[in-house]
Amino acid sequence: MAGHSKWKNIQGRKNAQDSKRGKIFQKLSREIYMAAKQGGDPEMNPALRLALDKAKSANMPNDNVQRAIKRATEAGAGENYDEVTYEGYGPNGVAVLVQTLTDNRNRTGSNIRTAFTHNGGTLAERGSVAFQFERKGYIAIERQNLDVDEDTMLMAVLEAGGDELITSDEAFEIFTAPADFIDVRDELEQTYPLAQAELTMTPTVTIDLDAENLATFEKMIDALEDDDDVTDVIHNANY
Repeated sequence: MAGHSKWKNIQGRKNAQDSKRGKIFQKLSREIYMAAKQGGDPEMNPALRLALDKAKSANMPNDNVQRAIKRATEAGAGENYDEVTYEGYGPNGVAVLVQTLTDNRNRTGSNIRTAFTHNGGTLAERGSVAFQFERKGYIAIERQNLDVDEDTMLMAVLEAGGDELITSDEAFEIFTAPADFIDVRDELEQTYPLAQAELTMTPTVTIDLDAENLATFEKMIDALEDDDDVTDVIHNANY
């Protein structure tokens, strides 16, 4: 089964983000807080469970997680954020989606625009970029120390209800329909350790970058990810 691999990009960004762990935890706390405002029980609140899974993948300490949930569920908690997605293009026409949680749209919009324009990119009108992506469930299982061949994993994925399996030397990557994601994740998690599990946007086409454009593009991604309001940056660059 063929498709677009995310794992190499995830690993590359993870190495760069290790030095920003405190900022990452701060952003995850905000996501957990917003999800927990709809209820503090992850079994009854799918959005909270997804946020907790994301925190687990980032090795966020449980104390941080519980503080965010407590703040959200205590009476009188007054913080509130809007979910805003910005669309734009990077060097060589790379399509970029920037997902944010913000309490000040003017501040966030200005910061996102600066990150694009100062690094060879441009902001675009709403809807002009998003059509190049589709929403899917994504699960990654690292192959290191895992004695499972591709055929066995493919059967497990199909039996669990997954749509697509991509195999590399480093990982098995599973894609699902959004509605099937939780069921597939829960089924696979009973047998295999999951390195990544999330609902995300995946590109329908990818764009290659040469060395010069790649350097500029990575500066833009760094600038976006450094912003406190940015929760995720999704793109169709292939490198």
